[in-house]
Amino acid sequence: MTTTIKAKPHKRETPKEKSLIETERQTIVHVKISTGGNMRIWPSTFLIENETGKRLKLLKSFNIATYPQWQYIDSGNNFTLIFEGLSKNCNAFKLAEIIPEPGAFLFDNIQRNKSDVYRIVL
Repeated sequence: MTTTIKAKPHKRETPKEKSLIETERQTIVHVKISTGGNMRIWPSTFLIENETGKRLKLLKSFNIATYPQWQYIDSGNNFTLIFEGLSKNCNAFKLAEIIPEPGAFLFDNIQRNKSDVYRIVL
């Protein structure tokens, strides 16, 4: 004689969890070239929050060579840098290229805006 036992699925009670959704944030900097020349961006380029000193990494660059390469960029052209998102409490920051040679980019005291998209002239 064969006995068949049907098991009921066990319902596990889980506590209600607060759903946390983190929106991906990025900071975009468009740079317009006022005087053309050979240029490049180093991976050691950061946004540095004034209040905390927190460094935000460069994620991607467009229309500019990355170290060690060089690229000639004509005056009036643009390149774009994408960085990690600024902290919610950040009011101002600087863009700093930290490199072991002269000629680094430095834009100090950039005031935060609601869109986190910035236009600067080099």
